[in-house]
Amino acid sequence: MDYERYAIYFTPSGAFGQAGASWLGWDIAQGRQVTPPHIDDFPLADFTETPRKYGFHATIKPPFALASGRNPQELQAAFEAMCKELEPIALAGLNFTWMGGFLALTAEGDTELLNACAAHVVRTLDPFRAPLSPSDLARRQRPNLTDAQQRNLRDWGYPHVMASYRFHMTLTGRVPRRQRDAVGAVALDHLGPHIPRPFLVGDLSLVGQGADGMFHQIQRMRLLG
Repeated sequence: MDYERYAIYFTPSGAFGQAGASWLGWDIAQGRQVTPPHIDDFPLADFTETPRKYGFHATIKPPFALASGRNPQELQAAFEAMCKELEPIALAGLNFTWMGGFLALTAEGDTELLNACAAHVVRTLDPFRAPLSPSDLARRQRPNLTDAQQRNLRDWGYPHVMASYRFHMTLTGRVPRRQRDAVGAVALDHLGPHIPRPFLVGDLSLVGQGADGMFHQIQRMRLLG
């Protein structure tokens, strides 16, 4: 399969990964749609429409087009070499958090090592990233971006990296305030029992966005450092 963009994600496996795929309606590892759980009088598929195409994940290096002169095989080789040097990271757990109107799972406890890992991945694989076109750059500009986020957008192609990075696993699109308690309760019931404690980030995934617009897992690699 040819891919329009690539990214480095954390994509959980096991019961937690399966629960997340069911929640969103897309299994990024298998590259197929999944029937979400039926909940009476609760339109789950409507709430998860926006994040569905990305699959259940936490972004480590945001999506990017491949740079001119680079090929997917080189990117995959660099990804594998990098993962052999990175160490697994243990978090205390994950919390359900509302972030600007959407629900996400965020890291609990100290994230210094995790943030440093994400920054390392962004830097290491940046030679494979095509620069943003002027139209893409303009589309990603937001009036509320800080000066540091503006520099990130210019230097790394995305504002929320480096010191502005926050590990999170998006569960919904924007939810009206009056519906957030109900959405949060359903998410807790569906996902909460499957979240490991402590929570180990022990592998990373190279993923690609296909012509169908959906993201597919190309390779999951254990962190062996």
